[in-house]
Amino acid sequence: MQEIAWNFGKDVLAGEKREYGHAKVDVVRDGGSRVHINQLLQGLGDRLEVFMSHGDKLGQIPGGFTVIAATTNAPFAGIVHNEKPIYGVQFHPEVGHTPKGQDLLRNFAVKICRAQQHWTMQEFVHQEVERIRTLVGEKGQVIGAVSGGVDSTVAAKLMNTAIGGRFHAVMIDNGLLRKDEAKNVLETLTQELGIRLTVVDASQRFLDDLRGVVEPERKRKIIGSRFITEFQKKAKELEVAAAGSTKAGPIEWLLQGTLYPDVIESISFKGPSQTIKTHHNVGGLPDFLKLKLIEPLRLLFKDEVRVLGTKLGIPESLVWRHPFPGPGLGIRILGEITKSQLEIARAADHIFLSELIAHGLYQKTSQAFAALIPTRAVGVMGDKRVYGQMISLRAVTSNDFMTASRCHFDVENRDFLDLVSSRITNEIAGVTRVLYDVTSKPPWVWSANLGTTVLLT
Repeated sequence: MQEIAWNFGKDVLAGEKREYGHAKVDVVRDGGSRVHINQLLQGLGDRLEVFMSHGDKLGQIPGGFTVIAATTNAPFAGIVHNEKPIYGVQFHPEVGHTPKGQDLLRNFAVKICRAQQHWTMQEFVHQEVERIRTLVGEKGQVIGAVSGGVDSTVAAKLMNTAIGGRFHAVMIDNGLLRKDEAKNVLETLTQELGIRLTVVDASQRFLDDLRGVVEPERKRKIIGSRFITEFQKKAKELEVAAAGSTKAGPIEWLLQGTLYPDVIESISFKGPSQTIKTHHNVGGLPDFLKLKLIEPLRLLFKDEVRVLGTKLGIPESLVWRHPFPGPGLGIRILGEITKSQLEIARAADHIFLSELIAHGLYQKTSQAFAALIPTRAVGVMGDKRVYGQMISLRAVTSNDFMTASRCHFDVENRDFLDLVSSRITNEIAGVTRVLYDVTSKPPWVWSANLGTTVLLT
């Protein structure tokens, strides 16, 4: 909206205060005969709950435009051109924290732009399979970055469908995985999905690279660099092994299960958005990468990937598996990564997830994990006063993973967090305190009394 206003008068100013988080937007109705004026907000009611994130605002409405939405802080929260179908909104309809955002986008795409609603996930499968076959050719080979998570599993199944035996799925065990992760992934992908998978144990090399490193973004870069090094080495081995075959060509492609939220948070894919964090399979790739990337899921969100996985016949237990970051426990351990710290983080994470499953809460959460905070806290165990580290539990609900809200276990199951805390402090030596992270993504709080938003730091 600010860019539109800039092109029609350049009156964009710094706001008196930042508008960040939940806000209530009043829909401004037009009494004239211009039919297109209110099409964007048609059927959405008189007041919308929305998610805001901006510091600048319009100083005045551009010439030739009409206001269609407003807040106390931003009187021009939505505008439309009087004659042309040019719309702008100050809030974010694309995130889950704007409940009717999908309806607004549907109004724009279908009613205003008149897009035809004939796209289906089945058609996406057909198009991607054909695109992959065209890119790779009749003899080309692909090596696949597989972690066992839903993203890489769906990408691997799609690739296997497209080129069969010319796809080589490889899992790099970086030593930062969850309990029995490599073993379980190998069994699941080979036995249930028929995907040929090789597991490379590079755990010690990753840990050597990470020795003494504490800064999270540097960890991501190091893990990304080692990740690609190991893949290049394995690709060369596989290529040499297949050199005598007349049916296969060189391995030139690397499959990754990159999603659109990964791209948005890592690089400015569309416009001048800020890099939020580097995902090891997006912004963390080193310059010496010798393989060309195939990312069939790059423009999909997590909920769409799950629909795709179901279409491909992947079991529900895999489709609904919680996402796990490529850097793994490496970024869930604050401070230096050591084998002893990994054992603590891995054990706490296993207890948390196993209790979620046992209590029927796993599929009610979108992502849950335990993070290790190397800050000493006083605890009393038996008749002894001890100092130990802290575990922070986090569980959120989300559809698109661009925004997320914490799970309210205190309402759903009052004894659940008590049980998890008791197990962690009793079963894991060196942990004296368990915390529950109630921060949303992004972190915000709305004051109902003041109608303002405050950034939590």
